[in-house]
Amino acid sequence: MSSIDGEVRPLAEYDDVAIRFLAVLWGEGYLSPGGAEEVDRVLEGLDLGGKRVLDLGCGAGGATLHIAKAHGPAQVTGFDVEVPVIERARVAAARSGLANVSFIQSAPGRLPFPDGRFDMVFSKDALVHVPDKAAIFREIFRVLAPGGVFADSDWLISHNGEPSADMQAYLAAEGLSFGMAPAQTYIAAMTAAGFVDARSVSRNAWYRDVARIELSRLEGSLRADAVAAVGEAFVVKNIRTWTAMQKVLDSGEHCPTHLRGIKPMPRGA
Repeated sequence: MSSIDGEVRPLAEYDDVAIRFLAVLWGEGYLSPGGAEEVDRVLEGLDLGGKRVLDLGCGAGGATLHIAKAHGPAQVTGFDVEVPVIERARVAAARSGLANVSFIQSAPGRLPFPDGRFDMVFSKDALVHVPDKAAIFREIFRVLAPGGVFADSDWLISHNGEPSADMQAYLAAEGLSFGMAPAQTYIAAMTAAGFVDARSVSRNAWYRDVARIELSRLEGSLRADAVAAVGEAFVVKNIRTWTAMQKVLDSGEHCPTHLRGIKPMPRGA
């Protein structure tokens, strides 16, 4: 997903080729790892029954549709700034027959929702694309109803300061608009926006092992399917990317993380 904080950058970083490739690797509709199982881990302990949910940076809609089907919300709204992913998500929604899901695409900037519109904001590895964490958390806080929950997974860096040479090589290989920040930056931005009980849990150990399996599959059992979907050159490029990513996962500098916070009820409510 491109920036949703008002800083305009070229859209469609995830074009049809990228969507097809990631569907082979991560499952139809998913633009980040772990599939439905990791979505469920992000939502662990939360009751979504009858709730209004926003999937912020929904991509091609895999997580959105899973939440709508498996977690019993009244309504799930998937939002993204990129046209190709929303088009793919809408096709998948129509095929699913689910009545409690919709998808909205809008240009970067203020989220196109009124104050207090949602009981939960969910996001899966999308806020990494937003350089201004303070701005996006103010928007998330605004569209949440009092008592609402923010539940997120995102790709973080383990430290402030300049990325290592290995991290710079990985970011160059990805070629995406990653605005990586450490957990303390996220927690500070959430707290400044008004969230309480803001907390983070590292998922580095999990994805370090999963990414190694993904790379092995790209080089082996999945290679033929991936080449058929997107061509040899694109697969070779991503094998280089996963190889570079494995180095910073192994070092701990690349730190996928779960985050959660609560918008407090007004005093006296």
